[in-house]
Amino acid sequence: QAEKVHNQELYFKKTMKSISQPLIHLESITSTAVRAAIKVKASAIICFTSSGRSARLIAKYRPTMPVLSVVIPRLKTNQLQWTLTGSFEARQTLIVRGLFPILADPRHSVRRLSAANESILKFALDHGRRAGIVKQHDRVVLCQKIGDAAVVQVIELQE
Repeated sequence: QAEKVHNQELYFKKTMKSISQPLIHLESITSTAVRAAIKVKASAIICFTSSGRSARLIAKYRPTMPVLSVVIPRLKTNQLQWTLTGSFEARQTLIVRGLFPILADPRHSVRRLSAANESILKFALDHGRRAGIVKQHDRVVLCQKIGDAAVVQVIELQE
């Protein structure tokens, strides 16, 4: 009930004023995603991340809509053994207000725009539908970093 009466848009504006200028690249992208979500009245923000950092930065602005933090696992090696990261990062975001972590399929990589991104997005949207966060004809803001490029995209869900 307290969250419903808190003026989140005013909090966002105050937070933006308190951040030192110029903004770092990731801070600029995440604040843009929150601003876009507020302006288009999105029902959720979906953030593709591997470390959880960008999702935590989005949560810093306290958006009124839930943030689906899609953690993309990475395969690492130290020449002797292979390890898959991602589950630890997803668990760490459980303590952050407004974040709902989802661990993506490790076979997909978001290093480039591809069909893998589409399948991960479909997986996240299906999860959001099952959880009651998104429904048909809602708007969703997608925030992702692909290589050196960052993308903030507004998606209107169709049937």
